[in-house]
Amino acid sequence: MATIKDVAEKAQVSVTTVSRVLNNRGYISQATREKVFRIMKEMNYQPNEIARSLMRKRSMMLGMIIPTIAHPFFGELAYHIENYASSLGYKMLICNSRMNQRKEKEYIDMLKSNRVDGIIMGSHTLDVSEYIQLQQPIVTLDRRIADIPYVSSDNYRGGVLAAELLIRKGCRKIAHICGNLSLDLLGNLRSESFLDLLQKNDIETVVIELGTDVFESEDYENMITRLFEDHPDLDGLFASSDMIAANVIKVCASLGIAVPESLKLIGYDNIQFSALTNPALTTISQPLEEMGILAVDLIDKLVSGEQVRMEHILPVTLIERSST
Repeated sequence: MATIKDVAEKAQVSVTTVSRVLNNRGYISQATREKVFRIMKEMNYQPNEIARSLMRKRSMMLGMIIPTIAHPFFGELAYHIENYASSLGYKMLICNSRMNQRKEKEYIDMLKSNRVDGIIMGSHTLDVSEYIQLQQPIVTLDRRIADIPYVSSDNYRGGVLAAELLIRKGCRKIAHICGNLSLDLLGNLRSESFLDLLQKNDIETVVIELGTDVFESEDYENMITRLFEDHPDLDGLFASSDMIAANVIKVCASLGIAVPESLKLIGYDNIQFSALTNPALTTISQPLEEMGILAVDLIDKLVSGEQVRMEHILPVTLIERSST
């Protein structure tokens, strides 16, 4: 098996130069860099990652804990995070907590034992004290915890945009389907601002809160069907995710409720399939790629010992399609 010394001898450079190429450190000419990589490929040289991580005092691995990668929102977010992290030389360990406290704690312990450089938290079932005691670089998504940087879209503005559009469309009785508002998540701000604005405009509202396992959609259809049976005069609906809104479209089709003629519908997230529903879904777009890149950049800076701001809120935009 080829060693780093063998590569250096064949490339006619020093072992230090090969090491710098591998670790992307110091100035190395492009010609030398390409030559070293070509020799490594020819010799089938595999760097000793354990030795490299000990030398760098970094594992070049990041952990990410999310409720479920099967949900399109988290799948797309994880894709952007892994793609950008890979460009910086990191490998990702992605864990599905399924909003279970025990699993979330077990994954945190597993990531620590694997000496990951940092953790991106997109699942938030544990108490605040559990996160503070981690004592390693951590960035949260959509949750504000003391002394831990967080990344979020402007949820409050998102709720305002949804309410303004439904009001502008003339809706007078509007339903809002959202996650469990007892959870300490910044996403609840989209519900708060939406309902506040409707109340100020004297518009009748119906609020449906989902369970704590909000990302499992098995019971969505039954819940939405009951909503329309109990409130047949609804003329507007704001769903706190595109997945919920897609289920609303499905139920409306089965019940003969015309969207947007009889019901104006707005989702949230702008995941890829939201443009493919029939009718195409009006939604509030979260900048998923920018959020993912920012989360990785923050972790990378924390690992390097840099100071970062705690609050990082990115703007949302209204994407109006056929459902309104």
